[in-house]
Amino acid sequence: MPKMKTRKSAAKRFKVTGSGKVRYKKMGLRHILTKKSSKRKRDLRHSGVLDASEVQTVKVLLPYEF
Repeated sequence: MPKMKTRKSAAKRFKVTGSGKVRYKKMGLRHILTKKSSKRKRDLRHSGVLDASEVQTVKVLLPYEF
């Protein structure tokens, strides 16, 4: 059986924590920041955690991370 390939685009966007949760960087903090409130920008700085229903999709893209 040949090795499975990791989807490199997904590998750059998602990281798996020690407990098996999937972290990602929130979108919307690259440009057009003047119209966004400070509270919104502050919340976008922190990484998000994927919902359990979406983790199954990421498992397919990152076969060796889990």
